[in-house]
Amino acid sequence: MAHHLGFIGGSGFYEIESLKKIKIHDLSTPFGSPSAPVTEYSYEGKSLYFLPRHGPEHSISPSEINYRANIFAMKTLGVKTLVSLCAVGSLKEELSPRMIVLPDQFIDWTKGQRKRTFFGEGVVGHVSCAYPVEKALIQRIEKACLQAEINHAAKGTYLCIEGPQFSSKAESNLYRSFGADIIGMTNVPEAYLAKEAAMAYGSVATVTDYDCWREEHCHVEEILMVLKENYRTAQKLISLLIPDLCDRPIEFTPENRSSVITRPQHISSHQREIIDILLR
Repeated sequence: MAHHLGFIGGSGFYEIESLKKIKIHDLSTPFGSPSAPVTEYSYEGKSLYFLPRHGPEHSISPSEINYRANIFAMKTLGVKTLVSLCAVGSLKEELSPRMIVLPDQFIDWTKGQRKRTFFGEGVVGHVSCAYPVEKALIQRIEKACLQAEINHAAKGTYLCIEGPQFSSKAESNLYRSFGADIIGMTNVPEAYLAKEAAMAYGSVATVTDYDCWREEHCHVEEILMVLKENYRTAQKLISLLIPDLCDRPIEFTPENRSSVITRPQHISSHQREIIDILLR
């Protein structure tokens, strides 16, 4: 199976400017429809794929995103390296707005509304998420940040809340006491599903604000202004990432190969088709 590169775009990021679109894939999956049709781009004859997480018009709230369909659609197209672009708030003074953070850990503080696994309905599978991002991919993204002279942090803990409301001040201070570095609404269960689907996953988190733990109050209008600046930075970053990741795909060992515990003879043909795609 081909090893393709994929991008999932978050708030303010709805296309790849540096490449020409060659095809639109309107897919359905066993888990429903993804957020939007997947756009195929071409780089020197190699295909790569892009999906806007919130839809092309930003009409899908964080808890309404069909994360399973998004990841499954990408895997169906042969995506094995997946770069997530997202907007976050900062929980640390040193992680200022307009920075990029490359989180290496996640804390799930959502409330159970999201479907967060491909397993179930007769199939039991357990995939380790001790290291939810692919180290080799993060290193390559950091290299591109250095090349582009982008102010960044090479690691951090991303705390994922349900949203769509932002935190209260008491909540923000609680999250800071956890040791979390940034806060967002979308990388969980996305990162964990990518692990189940045998993808090398890495997140590019663009900082828009200081959440609400600092004394000054940040308005949505201010956040939108920073979003526009972060968009330009992210476009610059991925224009460097694409040649690198297309020419030298990430080599990694998937952690889902021995994940299925259910005996093969008790797995339906429908579930077997799903598992075969996840494991390949």
